[in-house]
Amino acid sequence: MKLKRKVEIAVISDVHLGTYGCHAKHLLTYLNSIQPKKLILNGDIIDIWQFSKRYFPKSHLKVIKKIMDFASDGVEVIYITGNHDEMLRKFSGTSIGNISIVDKIVLNLDGKKAWFFHGDVFDVSIQNAKWLAKLGGYGYDLLILINRLVNWGLEHIGKEKYSLSKKIKSSVKRAVKYIQDFESVASDLAIENGYDYVICGHIHQPKMLVKENKIGKTTYLNSGDWVENFTALEYQFKRWKIYNYNHDKLTPFFMDEDVKEMEFSDLIAAITVVENPKKDKKSD
Repeated sequence: MKLKRKVEIAVISDVHLGTYGCHAKHLLTYLNSIQPKKLILNGDIIDIWQFSKRYFPKSHLKVIKKIMDFASDGVEVIYITGNHDEMLRKFSGTSIGNISIVDKIVLNLDGKKAWFFHGDVFDVSIQNAKWLAKLGGYGYDLLILINRLVNWGLEHIGKEKYSLSKKIKSSVKRAVKYIQDFESVASDLAIENGYDYVICGHIHQPKMLVKENKIGKTTYLNSGDWVENFTALEYQFKRWKIYNYNHDKLTPFFMDEDVKEMEFSDLIAAITVVENPKKDKKSD
């Protein structure tokens, strides 16, 4: 029997299911290695902006099924809407079984207040030029495809892989201090409202640091993404940590056995209905 790590809260964001950049198999490996009490999906899980019926592979469907399996097994799943899945904001405040959809949420964690939201509210390009942001999203996806071709060639000549998109993004954002400004604004608002933790996604930069100003201090956390960094946040034993797929060693739970051989049509049927099986009250 494969042992799974017990985690009080797991936070993932910016998965971008339905795009070429999404590494769904990496995420499945992670999700199948944990046993959370709460799973917080902090925005941009399904990329509705770039959704295409021509590209939604089996591994992407398996991620959705895994999340629904968590819910049917009693895990509280909180879906926080982001900009790429903003269409879901019309359903904010609704719940289906153990799955709830919200725009933001505040949780009490061992006497401390934690403020969760995606973070696109701080992005001027999203708020004032949405069409341009969407165009940028398509360009980013194309860049991922080009990067895969480049890395295929590099691997064949024994060279190290290279992230074009990560290099371009980091250099541009350094120039405009975008990331630093994002972190500062989120942290200042959290301090002003008396939150001990502020947990975001959106900028694809995993981070955990204490931010302080004249009023007080807070801990800023960002769950990163599953396009380039393959990171998540975990809360257990009154502490936060950043899980990194590339650095943290884990047993390869690539997928659950009951999902492994499922046909595409069976996966569609499986994620259409969430079952709530009765628990066996007999002790093992």
